[in-house]
Amino acid sequence: MKNAIILLLICPIFVIAQTKPAEETAKKPGSYDTNKFSQMYDLLATPNMFRTASGAPGPAYYQQQADYKIDIELDDKNSKLSGSETITYYNNSPDTLAYLWVQLDQNQAAKNSQSPLAENQRTQEVFTPNNFANKFLKQGLERGFNIEYVKDSKGNKMSYTINQTMMRIDLSTPMKSGEKISFSIKWWYNINNYRQDGGRSGYEFFEKDGNKLYVIAQFYPRMAVYNDVEGWQNMQFWGSGEFTLPFGNFDVNITVPADHVLNATGELLNRNEVFTPEQVKRYELAQKAFDKPVVIVTQTEAENAEKGFSDKKKIWKFSAKNVRDFGIATSRKFIYDAMAVQLNGKIVMAESVYPKEANPLWGETSTLTVAHTLKSYSSHTFDYPYSKAVSVSAEDQGMEYPMICWNFGRPDENGVTSTQVKNGMIGVIIHEVGHNFFPMIVNSDERQWSWMDEGLNTFMQYMAQQELGTNFPSRRGSPKGIVPYMSGDQKFLEPIMSNSESIHDFGNNAYGKPATGLNILRETIMGRELFDYAFKVYANRWKFKHPTPEDFFRTMEDASAVDLDWFFRGWFYSTDYVDIGIKEVKQYYVTDTPTKELKDATINKRRFGTENGPFVYLVSGTHSELSSDKKQAFDKNSLQILSDYIATKFSEEEKATMKNPKYFYEVEFNKPGGMLMPIIVEITYDDDTKENFKFPAQIWRKNNDTAKRVFATEKMIKSIQIDPKEETADIDLTNNSWPKVELKSKFD
Repeated sequence: MKNAIILLLICPIFVIAQTKPAEETAKKPGSYDTNKFSQMYDLLATPNMFRTASGAPGPAYYQQQADYKIDIELDDKNSKLSGSETITYYNNSPDTLAYLWVQLDQNQAAKNSQSPLAENQRTQEVFTPNNFANKFLKQGLERGFNIEYVKDSKGNKMSYTINQTMMRIDLSTPMKSGEKISFSIKWWYNINNYRQDGGRSGYEFFEKDGNKLYVIAQFYPRMAVYNDVEGWQNMQFWGSGEFTLPFGNFDVNITVPADHVLNATGELLNRNEVFTPEQVKRYELAQKAFDKPVVIVTQTEAENAEKGFSDKKKIWKFSAKNVRDFGIATSRKFIYDAMAVQLNGKIVMAESVYPKEANPLWGETSTLTVAHTLKSYSSHTFDYPYSKAVSVSAEDQGMEYPMICWNFGRPDENGVTSTQVKNGMIGVIIHEVGHNFFPMIVNSDERQWSWMDEGLNTFMQYMAQQELGTNFPSRRGSPKGIVPYMSGDQKFLEPIMSNSESIHDFGNNAYGKPATGLNILRETIMGRELFDYAFKVYANRWKFKHPTPEDFFRTMEDASAVDLDWFFRGWFYSTDYVDIGIKEVKQYYVTDTPTKELKDATINKRRFGTENGPFVYLVSGTHSELSSDKKQAFDKNSLQILSDYIATKFSEEEKATMKNPKYFYEVEFNKPGGMLMPIIVEITYDDDTKENFKFPAQIWRKNNDTAKRVFATEKMIKSIQIDPKEETADIDLTNNSWPKVELKSKFD
């Protein structure tokens, strides 16, 4: 290699190997593969004919169907709901079923429920009278389902066993693949005051006028899911892990007092019977209103109805196709408004129902927020397939069902709304309406994996909030927002891939951390174009189906050609945290004069296969030494051997495009945190101009502790900053700067 020109990064010390005693050089045992870039074959379920390695449904994929015909009646005076239903269940699986499992979620609040007994308690020294009475004195109504009968299609009683929140119905003849069965159940239960007794549904009592506002859900015995992953999903409902349900068609007749206004899942079939002619005309106007809502039931009409307490009854008839559940909101206090939303030529109705106590906030904000949500979510997934989305004002609530959801946030008694309350209300409406997409359509198993609906939906909520264009203060989704949680005590942290009931901090684990992870994938690791395409592929592959975590992980890789196993392994399956720092910065000047250490021809021969030169050397020095040394500002023409090489080896065109580095820096990064992440670097030069670099996470693949990069720059570097925009959830910023910068506390 005579006359080769080599830029050599000098290491201060070279160690020559010497012979050691045999006991010191004995071969060590082998080790397991602990590389954080290993593929996740050890964690993911094996692909099969039901679910493929690409993350798509396989050729043998199936799902069951459950159709319902339901008649219910609300006893407003006694807050009691009674009903009967006929379920037609289709066995589309390849298996023969000897029994069926039905969910009885109301039993979670029954007196014999195990849920309260599974909670830890400690003595509380100070109570409000209300809290003390509710905790120690109040007996409360008998809660839970009262099953009057279970009968087959011929009216014969069927054998059943109730185990807490699950009911097993034993079949006299096993149900073969491809068969269907119809059976009927009659039941009743006492409706809870959810503001006193808790719960995801119930009624709110208004003392001033004596009325109740009902949000009714989990009100009927519902089929459990049977699938290829675990057979029957009959895990008990303990309270945190929500619901997993098969799709089906619903025909529901709801009898309520005649002065009530009602909205529910599905299409209203008898609008002319339950609304006045004027209200029907207003609804028809709303179907053509794309800019702002039309009020269908006015506040004056609602206030007049509040005084009536009619003894007459009215039946509201709804039909819903291909939904997994059904929700109802009813009250004589309801104001009702609606507007039309256009999605690629299809008209969807955005609607709200709310009491006067929610105005003017709800009339001004709710339905417009519903419309924005439908547009935003549809643009990132698929066009909203249902005919409407309804937002219901239910204070202290935030809960979702197909086409309808309950949302908190009201003005004070003077009608004044703080910015905090308004933003909270907008946020919860976006979130709960957004649940129509995850999990009401992309129908994941909430009982097992809360993050698959809450986390994905919170990520979508974050995007929708940012798309409002108001610099919306999103609570969850930004990387720096999850730092306090991820830097917390490891004793109280669980991986995202934990069952819903075993999570200490449910909000951060199931909502915040997965949403933040997806945001980092989109903005920092994959880029928006690749992420958005892959995410949309996942949503469309699994809409109206039952995906698992593996289906999501595999699809995101399959549709993007980005290896994400390292990210999913660290972010979802561990409690590793991000902490990347600058360990050391070395500065160099260029010379053709070697240091004493570099005169050793053995080193040159080992590195370059020759003892001959000439060589170009990078010699390290301190910042102060280099600043006072004229040699620090390098000119490629200043070394004769280099300028001669350039003159003979490069054309004039190539010379014209050559870089002109004058300063050379070797930056060593370290990673005290276990979580892999790209290294994002911002360099500030001595003239205060800045330059940004991003090195992919794979820079750590051969050394999990440190990584080095050499920066050859035209200007002297004034400072180096890692992750200047705080986009990686780095928990410790004190080691992110060179020279080291003292960070002010929030108090300062």
